[in-house]
Amino acid sequence: MTQIAIVAYPGFTALDMIGPYEVLRNLPGAEVRFVWHDAGPITADSGVLVIGATHALAETPSPDVILVPGGPSTPVHARDEALLGWLRRAHDTASWTTSVCSGSVILAAAGLLEGRRATSHWLTVPALKAFGAVPVADERIVHQDDIVTSAGVSAGLDLALWLAAQIGGESRAKAIQLALEYDPQPPFDSGHTSKASATTKAAATALLSRDSVKPANVKATTLLAWEQALRKVRSRRRGRAVASGMA
Repeated sequence: MTQIAIVAYPGFTALDMIGPYEVLRNLPGAEVRFVWHDAGPITADSGVLVIGATHALAETPSPDVILVPGGPSTPVHARDEALLGWLRRAHDTASWTTSVCSGSVILAAAGLLEGRRATSHWLTVPALKAFGAVPVADERIVHQDDIVTSAGVSAGLDLALWLAAQIGGESRAKAIQLALEYDPQPPFDSGHTSKASATTKAAATALLSRDSVKPANVKATTLLAWEQALRKVRSRRRGRAVASGMA
């Protein structure tokens, strides 16, 4: 059995979670759990879609695979010490620790991306640097050791298929891809910032800002940035103190 824990936090982006779920649930022997502090209903960023967290974090101490989706409430959960502690402990025994979209900010806040290459949604890729990660903006999936991060939202399907091949073999992953008829041929070629016009990028940013400007998300973003700035200052001071002591 392969136990897969998908972190289901309030304010998640639906496709970040449901896309990978549809892939990974088709692996042989897969047991997918939607985990949060307590089992119960969890509302997506739309405020309309509700899914159920099937298990508490405490009930799932050692999953084989961890997947953290993204969403506009990421800054709130990147300051959740109970969640971050669970991620650190679970990562120690997991075969794979993964994220979709801005979920990588939560992994970074847990200290799991320090010194590692990682990606995120194009709006949040720059934020990874503050946590000591090496931001990658031009790759859809970034794999280093047992940690895999993906770019925004739809890239979660690519990550899940890649992961399915690692766990169940390429033949199984291809069968899942065909079962889902995942053969993207979008009518427009503006799915990456390198291809989109300035007007399209501005419109997309405005769309994304609708949920990000909610008071709780704005406050958490500000606090997270402040905490990381303090972290950098303290790190530099420790470095100078060590250098001074060696002089």
